[in-house]
Amino acid sequence: MRLLLPLLAVGSLMAAEPVVPAGFTALFDGKSLAGWWGAGTENPRVWQALTAEDFAKKQAASLADIKAHWTVQDGELINDGAGLFLTSDKQFRDFELRLEYRIVAKADSGIYLKGCPQVQIWDCTNQGNFDKGAGKGSGGLWNNSEGAPGKDPLVLADKPFGEWNAMRVIQCGSRTWVWLNDKTVVDGAIMENDFDRKLPVPPMGPIQLQTHGGEIRWRNVVVREVPAEEANRLLRGKDPEGFVNIFNGKDLTGWAGPVDEYEVKDGAVVCKPGKGGTIYFNQDLSDFIVRVEIKLPPGGNNGLAIRYPGHGDTAYVGMCELQVLDDTAPKYFNKLHATQYHGSAYGMQASHRGYQRPVGEWNYEEVTVKGSTLRVELNGTRILDDCDVSTITTFKNEKESHPGKSLLHGFFGFAGHDDPVMFRNIAIKKLP
Repeated sequence: MRLLLPLLAVGSLMAAEPVVPAGFTALFDGKSLAGWWGAGTENPRVWQALTAEDFAKKQAASLADIKAHWTVQDGELINDGAGLFLTSDKQFRDFELRLEYRIVAKADSGIYLKGCPQVQIWDCTNQGNFDKGAGKGSGGLWNNSEGAPGKDPLVLADKPFGEWNAMRVIQCGSRTWVWLNDKTVVDGAIMENDFDRKLPVPPMGPIQLQTHGGEIRWRNVVVREVPAEEANRLLRGKDPEGFVNIFNGKDLTGWAGPVDEYEVKDGAVVCKPGKGGTIYFNQDLSDFIVRVEIKLPPGGNNGLAIRYPGHGDTAYVGMCELQVLDDTAPKYFNKLHATQYHGSAYGMQASHRGYQRPVGEWNYEEVTVKGSTLRVELNGTRILDDCDVSTITTFKNEKESHPGKSLLHGFFGFAGHDDPVMFRNIAIKKLP
């Protein structure tokens, strides 16, 4: 996906007071280390699981190291190339970060997002690091797998050694955009979790300024939280060629099943109170990608019918039902089988949890169905990644079976379940 936005100057004046654009908050006040603590390259999920008391002890224990290696001078953060990484007290979900940095020595540094490595920063003229990719420039997601999108910057955008560089980062879920000196160097790539590649990056985490091997200076470090509607627009972008809208926002023309059980409100399909049943777009599909926005009411329950045959319970007679559920509802939270939470292939394979937006906000979801595999991306994070239902032999309930999981074609639809879950902006692209 392409996302080309102008890079607004973060500021270049040498001053104690940071330049803070409208809508942003200064992470560095230009005068002190307030709002920061220290952590190294460590899985943020580990310390996020600590009790409040143990976490406070961990933070406090880090401050002596921070004071030993980080100083403030003339509105600049200065690190001597050693010690723990400066770590923000505040944790972020979807955010835009802007900052300036200047490499003073032959440093190899970076920015950790949600506590995970990293947006790479280094001296692109240092031939000693050419085998690691330094000659390609800064701004890439260096810890992504070899050949993965985003690992290498799209262009060499570094200023000459010793000059200030302006960097802008937007991260929504795991999707990451990076601009360096007004040039796009990462364009919506997924940032991989270097601590455990079977898991996505955490839903939330801090921003860390990495230190590694030489003096580096930072200034005008500012951040803003990206609201849900903006994040969804960035993630979706403009639907690429081949996508077709299958819901006109006014009525259920082109849909079949118990359509009288549903209605259209504010441009969205919604199940009537106390009603239900599986409705489906009346076009047989084999392999496809569907893009849809979903808003859940408190405790809301529905599902996406995948290769539904047009009759019966789609969770069993279709290829699968991809669960649509308010995971945070007290009646569900940690009370269901793992395969019953949002994005799961119901009864067959569990998704990663914690990536829904708060109840009442719109979520953006993209589902890819190819052969016997399913992929679900929610709000920029893959919560079900290449699930191959043909290999699944153990189900939520051993008395249940899923005979439809071998279907190679069928309909796409919504599974009902009586709750007023809303769906809008539904587009499908057939795959060859």
